[in-house]
Amino acid sequence: MTDLYIARGDRLAARTLASETVILRPDDSGLYVLNEIGTILWDAADGTTPLATIVEQVICPRFDVDAKTALHDAIEFVQGLRDHHILNVSDRPVTSHAAAAPPAETAS
Repeated sequence: MTDLYIARGDRLAARTLASETVILRPDDSGLYVLNEIGTILWDAADGTTPLATIVEQVICPRFDVDAKTALHDAIEFVQGLRDHHILNVSDRPVTSHAAAAPPAETAS
């Protein structure tokens, strides 16, 4: 499997409250609420850390889940956020939002 890199989308307003993050897309007034794991992924979406690394180093130890299952679930989750323009997903590091590659397609 190719490494996936995630970066926050453009033109978003976000606030974290306790362990949840609320995201507003002003372009369409879309409002999204991320649970604790979604918030971890959102916080780690720096565009340079592979998704597999985030899952292995942060999610697996914290939630006692195996890496394969957690990565599969994380890929599905970030693809959903990509579809709503909340995250940019690329098969190479994203150094700026303007340089983001088209969304990577992966097999589940």
